[in-house]
Amino acid sequence: MPTDAILSTARQFLGVDPTVPITLEPIKRGASGRTIVRVKTPGHEPFIGIHWTLDREDNEQFIPVAHFLKKARLRIPELIFESPKRRVVLVEDLGNTDLLTLKSQPFESRLPLYRSALEQVDKLFYAKPPKEMELMPPFDAALYRWEQQYFFEYLVEDYLGLDANVLRENSAFTDLAERLGTGSRHLVHRDFQSQNLLVKEDQIYLIDFQGLRRGRQEYDLASLIYDPYLDHSPAEREALFELWEDIADERPELTLFNECAAQRLMQALGAYGNILKNRGDEWYRPHISTAARLLREVTAGTRLESPLAPILAAIP
Repeated sequence: MPTDAILSTARQFLGVDPTVPITLEPIKRGASGRTIVRVKTPGHEPFIGIHWTLDREDNEQFIPVAHFLKKARLRIPELIFESPKRRVVLVEDLGNTDLLTLKSQPFESRLPLYRSALEQVDKLFYAKPPKEMELMPPFDAALYRWEQQYFFEYLVEDYLGLDANVLRENSAFTDLAERLGTGSRHLVHRDFQSQNLLVKEDQIYLIDFQGLRRGRQEYDLASLIYDPYLDHSPAEREALFELWEDIADERPELTLFNECAAQRLMQALGAYGNILKNRGDEWYRPHISTAARLLREVTAGTRLESPLAPILAAIP
């Protein structure tokens, strides 16, 4: 059992016998195929225990990526104990505050945290992993196409009960994958959204970075600016563009940015459909309509607008 493995690892780290009480508090995070708990015991600060399965290849990358990011001076939780044989790692407890939990606060008061988050993307842009380090396969046309198929299967077919074959055969989607897959090869987080941006002492820390790979920086930017959980207004999105321009001395090219946003939103919609089908987690349902509205916006006037129109119209 994952919790047994975490408990055994925690006792090994703490150097305590089975008579010492240890409490494991579940932490729900996304659909990464991992078990994440907060570990509490008398006389010691809480820490986080993570157990991963082999169902997803990127889970094995968490520890080596964490060491690389720490060396590159990005802000991530400290790794305090590793047990690869048990597939368990113990990390610093950064608390429960992420960008999403602060959504109700005035946007202007949150801008320093967005700056902190975007500075991490900028720093990631310049980080250079050692040549011997094996990253996840880069974002190429095949991976972008996989994300689209994920959307077709779990959102269009499973969630809406519609035929997705007409979308699979539409060249607008394959052409998008080809365009995005032949370009920049900078490091990207891949899931740079509000739940993965924790707040500690008024700074943003990255978590769930095991999917780190090479790709387009605009994908990470779009993941935050068009985050369905936060649902930024047009004025807020403009403020974030201005913030990024101040950090990076340039704005992303709008057509490319919108294409990355469309790709990311399709991936998110596929994930929501998958979670609803396989886990029955109703928390994700209302975000489907938000993501659909945003996808409609970023694809307006493009070749994707017409084939997506009946799909997006079918979403309540």
